[in-house]
Amino acid sequence: MNSILSDYVIVRDPAFMSKHGKGNIPISTLFEAYIHEAVDLRSDIFALLANRYRGLSHRFTWEHVTYFTQKFLPEALIHSKSADEKLVRGHYDRGDDFFAAFLGPRMVYTSGYFTNKDQTLEEGQDQKLDLVCRKLNLKNNDNFLDIGCGWGTLALHAAKHYGVRSTGVTLSKNQAAFGNKRIADAGLSDKAKILCLDYREIPALKYNKISSLEMVEHVGVRNLNGFYEKVSDLLHDDGLFLLQWTGLRRATSQEDLVWGLFMAKYIFPGADASLPLAPMMNYCEKAAFEIQSVENLSTHYRYTIEKWHTNWLEHKDEIVASYGERWFRIWNVFLAWATVIAGQGTAACFQVVMNKNRNDFDREQFIGAPLFGNAGLLPQRNSKQS
Repeated sequence: MNSILSDYVIVRDPAFMSKHGKGNIPISTLFEAYIHEAVDLRSDIFALLANRYRGLSHRFTWEHVTYFTQKFLPEALIHSKSADEKLVRGHYDRGDDFFAAFLGPRMVYTSGYFTNKDQTLEEGQDQKLDLVCRKLNLKNNDNFLDIGCGWGTLALHAAKHYGVRSTGVTLSKNQAAFGNKRIADAGLSDKAKILCLDYREIPALKYNKISSLEMVEHVGVRNLNGFYEKVSDLLHDDGLFLLQWTGLRRATSQEDLVWGLFMAKYIFPGADASLPLAPMMNYCEKAAFEIQSVENLSTHYRYTIEKWHTNWLEHKDEIVASYGERWFRIWNVFLAWATVIAGQGTAACFQVVMNKNRNDFDREQFIGAPLFGNAGLLPQRNSKQS
């Protein structure tokens, strides 16, 4: 018998055993069987992933070919406003409680920043929020725009602790409602707001500082030029733009591609702009941005997702009761596999600070500025976000 099946899996469906009981099993086939309850796991999913090369392979299957041709390519080629709205709302409007089950009270769906690997998720997220604000040199009464703001945590944080006028933008109705309620509850509706609209519909105002954290992946490769041109149009000539995204390294193995297809199928459909560093920077430079700093947050990304997975397991009963066993299993695979993938470098997370590449831009402002994460540069704020 396949050693993975004997040591880590309980087979519920005899047809699966008869077809895959001998020889290497495609890892995507095993996870599909787990998601559809044809098999269960004997132990921690990380034990299976640590030994995946023993009895699993990363070869392509006909299911990959079917998905790529019938779903992935059409989604990548369209990326219209209506198509993106459908994909984004299908994911992010599933339910705030679904995401809270792993994101925790901060409701931040992007990599944290840890100065100590034993820090809590909340500490890591608070430090990331501060780091973003510090890198952007946010000042009192700056006009700050966060594109792809999620549940509005950064927009609220920046208004509360840095005195800026914050605007967050999301396509998700649930996220916008959640964010605006939190802002109102904090008594900051005069300083911050969340708009529910497509980035292409952001009103033509000017902002001193703009951020976009792990949203650009959803824009689509074919729309990257337009996205960065839009950011440039919204940014003052002397402003700063901080970009954070998670991308795949240049594919070095079939494992990288199999992982990418799993992500696209089950987690982030249409997010085909998960690019390596150099191609993404090429698009930024084509839009006349000058790169000031690039920081690799991949290890922080790994710690973040691992903590999300721990939260997910702790809330299994609530998730199964509200959303069913299938959704619990999909995220169990995703969060555990993503932790391993980030740890080995298949997936990477980068944070980049840039400005318009103009002759008259004041570049001296970067001397001594916190362009990279450093515990000593994190600010001492008057109060902690609750």
